[in-house]
Amino acid sequence: MVNDSVALERREKEILKENENHLAGFEKWLMGTGLSKKTINTHVSNVEFYINDYLCYYDVYDVKQGAMQIYGFLGNWFIRKAAWSSCAQIKTNAASIKKFYAYLLEKRIVEQEDYDDLCRTIKEYMPDWLEAMNRYDEMMFEDYY
Repeated sequence: MVNDSVALERREKEILKENENHLAGFEKWLMGTGLSKKTINTHVSNVEFYINDYLCYYDVYDVKQGAMQIYGFLGNWFIRKAAWSSCAQIKTNAASIKKFYAYLLEKRIVEQEDYDDLCRTIKEYMPDWLEAMNRYDEMMFEDYY
């Protein structure tokens, strides 16, 4: 058991180091798109939260595996764990993550099929995630009063 946790910690450190490189490359890639520095910072921050916090929260996933984890993130974890979560933030995070995976696709880090699945999942489930966010907000409001 101790060896498993040590191996998991080692894997997490490796992935976090890889993620630094991915984020730096993503930021540079975004700079070439003509986006404002503020928008670039938002995208990088959103992606950093996804790949460093969520993908390493319950288990340790690299960015390739992360393409298949979007449903759990935007449909549940982000709503409950991010104090700033809102319908607008869900949409913004989805846009940031799609851009990040477009970058990874261009760099041949992920496959076209994985990128397409990610985009399809976001498109198909966005209404459900927004509804879940609204239900969560209502529940929190009712608990407050």
